[in-house]
Amino acid sequence: MSQKVWLEVAMNGAWTRGLQPNIPVTAQEITREGIACVNAGAAIIHAHSLDPDTGKQNADVDICQAFIEGIREQVDAIVYPSSVAMPMGDDAEVRNRTTNELCRRGVLEWGILDPGSCNFSMKGVNLFGNAGEVYLNPPGVLRASAEMAAEYGWRPSYACYEPGFIREGAKLHQAVEGMQTPVYRFMLSDGFTFCFPPRDWAIEALAKLMAEEAPGAPWMVAGLTVNTIPLIPKIVELGGHVRVGLEDAPFQSEKTNVQWVEEAVKAIRAAGGEPATAAEIRESLG
Repeated sequence: MSQKVWLEVAMNGAWTRGLQPNIPVTAQEITREGIACVNAGAAIIHAHSLDPDTGKQNADVDICQAFIEGIREQVDAIVYPSSVAMPMGDDAEVRNRTTNELCRRGVLEWGILDPGSCNFSMKGVNLFGNAGEVYLNPPGVLRASAEMAAEYGWRPSYACYEPGFIREGAKLHQAVEGMQTPVYRFMLSDGFTFCFPPRDWAIEALAKLMAEEAPGAPWMVAGLTVNTIPLIPKIVELGGHVRVGLEDAPFQSEKTNVQWVEEAVKAIRAAGGEPATAAEIRESLG
């Protein structure tokens, strides 16, 4: 029996079409493309809510609800947004307002909780016109956010931009009663300086760290300005999962989200795996 591999597609991100011309922006575009991605083999859809006029990230709860429900009315998928407006402050209630409201409305399964802080800077010329930014997630904000995840019932999706995020995230899960088992995403990059470059040895090291700090918890390989397709044989070998899509892809990608998904499905099957359905993912998470 083939190993079940979760396939997530991160559809847009905060890049705008200046960096990723093929991203969907409006709720209608996200819905239409999300349905096509699920039909192509993805089971998890991640999208940012974007201002339909400027393309910039916002935290509009109605936009998020529109594409979550729009996709799930047509196909079965786990759909979760990145719904925090920038800049982020130190008030966990403000940070998680959209996520918590989506749970109150009964439409959200997973939410964003990134367990650590790091520098966001690029290896070469910084395309954002400065020396870089600090992605700041202080311990007090993390603890309060984890408690909200337990209270409202959303499953934390951890973006692990450094190895220490795995350790901090595991500590949070152990400390907060009622918090669902998080999904850990290893964030690799060719273009940014955080964490590791996309190499087999990097996945091996992070998988070993997971085995020590969060044994049995699900993990997947993702990143920014990265192509995860060549890593799929190693990911499948080690029992991990895969994320692709235009949030993660190298800038100016000529491929669409659907094409990224189709290529990933072929690679998963070639490595001896089979893309899991949303129902199979929920069942495996209990």
